[in-house]
Amino acid sequence: MLEVQEQTIQLPAPKQKGRMSVEEAIAARRSKRAYRADPVKLAEAGQLLWAAQGITDPQERKRAAPSAAALYPLETYLVATKVDGLAPGVYKYRPEQHDLALQTPGNLRRELAASIDQDCVRFSACVLVFAGVFERITVRFGERGIRYIYMEAAHAAENVQLQATALGLGSVMVGAFKAEEVSRILALPEGEEPVYLMALGKV
Repeated sequence: MLEVQEQTIQLPAPKQKGRMSVEEAIAARRSKRAYRADPVKLAEAGQLLWAAQGITDPQERKRAAPSAAALYPLETYLVATKVDGLAPGVYKYRPEQHDLALQTPGNLRRELAASIDQDCVRFSACVLVFAGVFERITVRFGERGIRYIYMEAAHAAENVQLQATALGLGSVMVGAFKAEEVSRILALPEGEEPVYLMALGKV
C-alpha cells in the first residue's frame, strides 16, 4: 500500500546495488525516443529521482549529483502519465523525505508535448523536469552561478540516463523548449525556471 498523506506519496526506498555495472551502463547508454505503452513502476520512478537528486550521505545531507557549494539550486518534477500506483499529474520530488508532493493533478502530457513538438514526450510514460532556482545560487556566486545551474542539471540528467539504462528503461534529454510555456503548463512556482527535460519510458 502506498502511504498517502496530504497529497504526498512515499516512494519505495532506493536501491544502491544493481545488476549492471557503471561501465556496462556507460557502454549501453543511448538516447531512446520511442517507448512501449507499458507503465513505469513506482519503484523505478523513485530510483530515477534518487539518481537525480536523492540523498546519498544522510549525515551531511549530500545528494547524488554534485552541486557548487552544496547549494542545490535544482528542483525536480515528475510529470506522470503512466506510472503504476500514481495518478497522472505533476509531482515535486522532495529529496529529504524521498517522496512526491502533488502539485497539479491531471494528464498534462499532450499539452506539454504540443508545446515542445516532441513525439518522445507525447509517448513517454513520464517526464522529469529540472527547474533552476537561480536566486539560490547567484546570491553567492553572482552571474557565474547561472552557469553552475546548467552544469548541475547536466550532472543530474546523466545520472538519470545511466540509471534508466541499468533499469532497462529508455530516456532522452530535451533542451528545445520554451521555458515560459513549460512553466505555465506545469504551474511552476514563481522563481523556478525549467532548464532541462527528460522523457522516459519502457523500451
